[in-house]
Amino acid sequence: MIQAEISIYPIATRTTSVSFYIAKAIESIKDIENLRYSINSMGTVLESVDIDTINRAVKNMTETVHNLGVSRVEVIIKIDSRRDKQVKMEEKIESIKKQMS
Repeated sequence: MIQAEISIYPIATRTTSVSFYIAKAIESIKDIENLRYSINSMGTVLESVDIDTINRAVKNMTETVHNLGVSRVEVIIKIDSRRDKQVKMEEKIESIKKQMS
């Protein structure tokens, strides 16, 4: 199972708000097969069984923002690739919560 957190930063837009661009980037991945995602206030967590699906999502998101007229887009990706067992993103969160007092 592979989880990746992606944060996209459109640079030199006309406003300090980037929610429009992020929303459109997320919309661009909603129909990718074998991809799950969860948004949070700082990024989007992607989940798939293969890296090619993750890479396709990253490319779609980046290209979508460029196609909206943004000439420069900064993308930060953090990848967790695990082969010993299949752990979904919700299960990782539950595991952490169990360790909290």
